[in-house]
Amino acid sequence: QVQLVESGGNLVQPGGSLRLSCVASGNIVNSYTMGWYRQAPGQEREMVATIRSGGSTNYADSVKGRFTISRDHAENTINLQMDSLEPADTAVYYCNAVRPKRGFVPARHYWGQGTQVTVSS
Repeated sequence: QVQLVESGGNLVQPGGSLRLSCVASGNIVNSYTMGWYRQAPGQEREMVATIRSGGSTNYADSVKGRFTISRDHAENTINLQMDSLEPADTAVYYCNAVRPKRGFVPARHYWGQGTQVTVSS
C-alpha cells in the first residue's frame, strides 16, 4: 500500500515562496506518475503539476512559470517549489501517485492527506 505524506504548507504573503514536499513509501517516484493537486473551498480538486516516470512535466496554465515540480529518487520525495504566490493559490495541496496499468490491472491513484497553503497579507 502506497502512503504519501505532505509537508511544507504555511501562511505566506503575496509574492512569497513556499516549498512543498511529499514523501512516498517505497521506491515509486521514478516509476509512478507523481503530482500535486489542490482544492480551494467550494471548488473542485484541480491538477497543479505532474511529473511522469520518464521525467516529463506538466503544469496548470495558472502556475506555469511560477511553480516547479521535481523529484528525488534517493529520498523517495517529490517537491513543489512555489514562487510569486498569489491569493488565488490558497488551497489544500494534495500529493498524488498513479500506479500505471499492468496488463488487466487498471491504474490506481493514491492520495496524501493534504497540506494547507494560505496566501494572504
